[in-house]
Amino acid sequence: MQKIGKFVVVAVAALSLAACGQDPKTETAAPPAGPSVPASSAAPSTQSKGRECTADDIKTTGKFGEKPEITIPDDCDPPKKLVTKDLSEGTGDGAQAGQKLQMNYHLVTWSDKQVLDSSFGQKPFDLVLGAGKVIPGWDQGLVGIKQGGRRLLIIPPDLAYREGGNGIKPNETLVFVTDAVSVASA
Repeated sequence: MQKIGKFVVVAVAALSLAACGQDPKTETAAPPAGPSVPASSAAPSTQSKGRECTADDIKTTGKFGEKPEITIPDDCDPPKKLVTKDLSEGTGDGAQAGQKLQMNYHLVTWSDKQVLDSSFGQKPFDLVLGAGKVIPGWDQGLVGIKQGGRRLLIIPPDLAYREGGNGIKPNETLVFVTDAVSVASA
C-alpha cells in the first residue's frame, strides 16, 4: 500500500503532493494516483486491434480481501473512457464525494501487463473521495462503491498520468482492482 500511497499520494502529491514526502506541485501533466516505480520513457504501443476492450474482457481472480490477479487481453484496445465494474457489491450506502475511504488496490499497466503496485498485505490507502488528492480516475471511478465491495477500474491516460510520471509511461492506461475496506462519513 505504501507504493500506491506514494503513487496515489504522489499522484495526490502531483496535484498536491504531501503524503509522499515531496513538495506540493500544481496539477499539470501528472495528476495524482498510483504507485511509484522506476520511470520508463517508452510510450505504449498505438497499433489498433480494431475494438475497445470492455470490463468483461478483463479477467480477475480472488474475492474481497484477497490479492487479485488481473489479466488484460491481447485482442482489443484499451478503452478511451473510464470503465468501472463492481466485482462484488458490498453493503451500506455507496461512497460519495467528501467521504473518507480506506482502499486496497492492485494495479496493472495496460501496455506491458505488469503489476506496478499493490497494497494487499499492507495498510489500506486512505483518501477523501473527490478531494483531488488522487488521480481523477479514482475520484470518479470510486463514487458509489460500498464498504466490502470490490471494483474494477480501467482508467485512460487523461484521467491518470497523461504524459507519464511517477513510474507510469506516457499515455498509459491503468487497470486497478480496488477493495473498499471502509467507507465513512466526511
